[in-house]
Amino acid sequence: MTSVLPPRSILPVAPRTVPRERTVETAAPVDVRATLAPHARGRRDPAQQVGPDGAVWRATRTRAGTATLRFLAVGPRCVTVQAWGYGAEAALDAAPGLLGVHDDDTGFDPPPGVVRDAWRSTRRVRLTRSGNVLEALVPAVLEQRVQTITAHAAWRWLVLRHGEPAPGPVADRMSVPPSAAAWAAVPSWDFHQAGVDPGRARTVVACARLASSLQRAADRSPGDPAEARRLWRTVPGVGVWTAAETAQRVLGDPDAVSVGDFHLAKQIGWALTGERTDDDGMLALLEPYRGHRHRVVHHLLLAGVARAPRRGPRLELVDHRSS
Repeated sequence: MTSVLPPRSILPVAPRTVPRERTVETAAPVDVRATLAPHARGRRDPAQQVGPDGAVWRATRTRAGTATLRFLAVGPRCVTVQAWGYGAEAALDAAPGLLGVHDDDTGFDPPPGVVRDAWRSTRRVRLTRSGNVLEALVPAVLEQRVQTITAHAAWRWLVLRHGEPAPGPVADRMSVPPSAAAWAAVPSWDFHQAGVDPGRARTVVACARLASSLQRAADRSPGDPAEARRLWRTVPGVGVWTAAETAQRVLGDPDAVSVGDFHLAKQIGWALTGERTDDDGMLALLEPYRGHRHRVVHHLLLAGVARAPRRGPRLELVDHRSS
């Protein structure tokens, strides 16, 4: 899908002041770029970019206002985080979670084999936790039933059109994702122009209108991600896959499995048995790791051992703007 990039919305921008700064020290070495990677929706995501020096830039929205974060590793266990914007302090408060400081793999001790090898080889990649529901839920909805490249293009178009310019000395066209009110007000023709079908558009708007209650579900369930996932699934159009993808990023949920993914079951089946399988088969294979099932999946994918040989044609690209 190709589309002309939209003009920016004309909105007030936070002043480019001297950044606030904190140092985050981690108990174990952390790969900053790979840990934060799940939040980026493609290499051209206007809300998250990697600079020439390897620093990760992230534009976000907090209760106090918009903010831009810059993460730079200055040692294996030490990360400098800078923040700009009216929401800088709140964004800095979320930085340790984003870097996986909360990630507790106590009790995860896989037996010798592919899972242990994958985990040990990629252990510097922690499970990230943003705490921000809407910024993970909306792109997950956009990724339903379409190729990833199509969803990423839609996200980019909508964020540039309805978001706000990121505060601070950011790269050109970095934007803070839209507020709940802005998502709820996106006209149908803009969703159409972005290549988003009416069903997904309705779900995005429904999530935006319920954003406060969806965020409360996350805030009061940090230790019970399953309950947050259950509450999110009460929104029409938010199913098991979408809730799992959201919980992985918002809560750092180590057990949320993306059941219903077009490729995942085949990949995990191949990694663990050398054979393809379906969702039921994948869940059976992951059952011995209950409590850490997403952790297992994440590290198998990172280690590159979950790549089943391709069979048949690629999933067809669907351009919903023609209907």
